[in-house]
Amino acid sequence: MPAHVRRQCQDLLEAGEEIGYLIPVTTVWIGSVMSGIDCYVAVTDRRIAVLTGGLRHRGRPADVNLQYPRATRLGPVEFAPAPTFRLGSRSYEIEDEYVAQVHAADAELDGLLPEDPFPDA
Repeated sequence: MPAHVRRQCQDLLEAGEEIGYLIPVTTVWIGSVMSGIDCYVAVTDRRIAVLTGGLRHRGRPADVNLQYPRATRLGPVEFAPAPTFRLGSRSYEIEDEYVAQVHAADAELDGLLPEDPFPDA
């Protein structure tokens, strides 16, 4: 995730709120309708926030569109045809490389933090 996008997302959150996982969404499905909005799912220490852009803000988040309690699970991830998870009534398609973040965010809820693959970095 580019640092400038992470900063833009952080700026939309409450003071002191920390992003644990930031997942860019490639497609949002509202029921059977595909939406072309720019979207990021931010898993923070306080909540899960769905950050969206718009036609005037392509490529950058502009507001917190939806939010869920941090106790909300993102998974399971379905793989047909692309990796997808559900939050409320919406489905979010993501790139393969972000599936591990979905699993890690859910594992934290069970107190099962995954090992850092780069502990010395």
